[in-house]
Amino acid sequence: MFDIGFAELLIIAVVSLLVIGPERLPGTVRTVMAWVHRLRRGFNEIRMEVEQELHNDAVMQELKKTGSEIRSQAQEASREVEAGLDSVRRDLDTTASGQVHPPADTEPASQTDASEAPTPRQETAPDQSRS
Repeated sequence: MFDIGFAELLIIAVVSLLVIGPERLPGTVRTVMAWVHRLRRGFNEIRMEVEQELHNDAVMQELKKTGSEIRSQAQEASREVEAGLDSVRRDLDTTASGQVHPPADTEPASQTDASEAPTPRQETAPDQSRS
């Protein structure tokens, strides 16, 4: 804390002994040491609070950074979804206007169903001949 060497401590001890006297010197030293301990404890508490606040500040900065990253990812995902929806809308619009042709290797569903199902004339023809 202070840059006091052995020579300075010796001078302080001699002056204290002369000023305070040998009877009250031990009590005075205890009182001074108690005050020094209180000061150290106070400085340590302040230092720990400052470190904790700096740590909390670092945590808050990390949270803000993470929040901005998440926000940008959400915006990117939103843009991708919008692009996908636009693509689907265009496909639906072109399908509704009849411009899309089915692939060449498959038959249209309407032709397959029509060939398998009997026509109404075939069903009614045998019934009319019996009556």
